[in-house]
Amino acid sequence: MPQSGSGTLLCRRNARLDSFLKRNVERVVYERIRAYEPCVVVSESINKVYMHVVLSDECVYLTEYPPRTLTAAVSFRRVRDIELVNDLPDFLSGKDRERCQHIRIIYIAEKPAGKRHDWLKGDKKERLPPVAPPSRRNSHCPEITSTLQVGQTLSCKICTAAAVCRPEEKKEELPPVLKHTRSASCPNPETLDLLGLLVSPPSCAVVVLQLPRRIGSVLSRLLRRGCVDSKEEREVELHLYAVSQTSRLYFHLQSSWNSFIIRSTLLLDPLYRRRCRASSSAPAISWERTAHLFGQLSSELLQDGISVESLYLLLQELRTAAHRNVMLRRLFWRSSEVCTFLVHTLEGCLHGCQSPDGLDTADQLLLSTLIVETFAIMFRETEVEAARLGLLSAKKGALTSRMLLALICDPQPQTHSGASLMDLEVSSLLSLRALLAEYLNAASSLLFELLLVGHSSRCFSADSFLSVGWILRVLQPHPHLLSFIDYQVQQVVLVLTGLQESVLSPAHSVLLFQRLHLLLACLQYSSQLAQHLRSHFREEFRYSVKPPEATLPPHYPISRPTLRLVEQIQALILHR
Repeated sequence: MPQSGSGTLLCRRNARLDSFLKRNVERVVYERIRAYEPCVVVSESINKVYMHVVLSDECVYLTEYPPRTLTAAVSFRRVRDIELVNDLPDFLSGKDRERCQHIRIIYIAEKPAGKRHDWLKGDKKERLPPVAPPSRRNSHCPEITSTLQVGQTLSCKICTAAAVCRPEEKKEELPPVLKHTRSASCPNPETLDLLGLLVSPPSCAVVVLQLPRRIGSVLSRLLRRGCVDSKEEREVELHLYAVSQTSRLYFHLQSSWNSFIIRSTLLLDPLYRRRCRASSSAPAISWERTAHLFGQLSSELLQDGISVESLYLLLQELRTAAHRNVMLRRLFWRSSEVCTFLVHTLEGCLHGCQSPDGLDTADQLLLSTLIVETFAIMFRETEVEAARLGLLSAKKGALTSRMLLALICDPQPQTHSGASLMDLEVSSLLSLRALLAEYLNAASSLLFELLLVGHSSRCFSADSFLSVGWILRVLQPHPHLLSFIDYQVQQVVLVLTGLQESVLSPAHSVLLFQRLHLLLACLQYSSQLAQHLRSHFREEFRYSVKPPEATLPPHYPISRPTLRLVEQIQALILHR
């Protein structure tokens, strides 16, 4: 098993930029970098300049080409939408123009610099300790605030991956040929000979860029130009032109933004927040120690003759540890035996393959829910783990197909003991329905994660494996697919019709967001499912469905994207 903590992402990228990032940013920030790609950048202050876009789980950064300074451009806290634009940019020529991916990020402009400076003069307890000597600090540097709290995962020692890059790594690619000359608004990289430093301790939710006092960052000033002193929010746009047909930047942006708004919303729940604080306050565990503990846990899970009780307890331990430690999630995908074992166990639980212990329906549902929740956690923040893609796409997606088909179940309670539902006591039936509802909630969350993988598949290769269309085609012959989808849509309608008057909790808001993504995928990528949904739910969406503004608090980070999904779905159901 490889001992490099960060996977293979950075080894496939620009060695010069990676070396710059390792030297000049804090380790906890470096470990949170998901991707970086060269792009032509256009904004209010930057006009068609070839730069590197550096993406973390909280922020989009820009650096010159070649890198000199690193500047925060957009915080995901302020993002309103990220979309692909279907156009042919006129400032590119030849093949660069044809293969370009135009990404538009719409976000709320930062407050004026003067107000930020006043905030930094406030309580010293809110300020961050410098990592550079005081002589190199700049009191006029911008800051990005965030609702995210950094957990234990930031202490994962993954930054050693760049040191083991393959010798056959590709040379640094050349910038595209632009039709126009370099913009006068762009700083000359040769004059920016001093580097910016990033500060982001695990216990703080503020990222501050610190630059040399004598020069500062021209790029920072450019990015702040155009901000007005107004209390009203002002939408601005950042345009990124990735000149590569295999660019994964759009997928990484969407995935990072989704992860940010989901986690930020969940952090509004006191229980979830306490659990994250407990994990962040725990001592950091090295990659080697994590690998050793995961190996022990895997051996216990895979032992012959394991009892149902032991299996359940071990899976609980695995799920809890995975929630706290991203290193363990990456190790999970490098261990095909554990993943295959869990898929096999899920197949047996939900589809009548009784174990020697004779599980009853309630126990099957409890174990199945735990397995599905564990899988959903394993997908979080592991997009850059090459082993995950390899495992999911192996043998033409055989294991993924099994996972998908095992995931779908009849939303009506069933028994395997020969007793009918009429023979069950009312309390037992209610308990069974509650357990089944918990499973169906978990199943929608996992299906959401699998659909995210499907959306990214076009970035990997031209074949159809793991695409959203392929996922829905795999599910199409399942005997319970329509009833499963109907149940998920009914839960959406229940919220959108106002029948559920209470305010949604953060967890239920996330669940609504995930179910809406599932519904949108069915409408966009499957003609059969789209026709079924229009014929069965058109009237509800025409007359009863309303934007969930009363039940979805506006201060939830996930609220605005959810309302936009509702609008998209209504348009597809009613006007096609």
